Amino acid sequence: MKALGIGALSHLTGCNIETIRYYEKIGLMTRTGRTAGGHRQYGTEQVKRLFLIVRCRQLGFSIDEIRLLLTLVDGGNPSCSEVKSVTEDHLRDVRQKITDLRKLERVLEKMVAECRGPEVPDCPIIEALYAT
Repeated sequence: MKALGIGALSHLTGCNIETIRYYEKIGLMTRTGRTAGGHRQYGTEQVKRLFLIVRCRQLGFSIDEIRLLLTLVDGGNPSCSEVKSVTEDHLRDVRQKITDLRKLERVLEKMVAECRGPEVPDCPIIEALYAT
């Protein structure tokens, strides 16, 4: 594969240029070679790495979780059980967030149901938001 500039990498992966630079700054993406004019050049491995990072972000993995997964990958031979463990931890977090969102949904539904419309001078939703 021919080396890509940052714009082409952004277009290929759907990842914003500034986000790619950020990933480099925090060490998720490895530093790249540069042309004589100072432009970044990305090869096959960096393209694959960015696709992994982007997909992990789409699945809600935190930066720290991605860093851990990449540490396993960078070790050269990550065991499936190590990767599975990180993913299981993330799945537990996702399930907890789903539970929390369902609770939030019930509270909001109750607040909306208490609203009687525009004729009522005091809004029960605002009153509920003021409550501690």
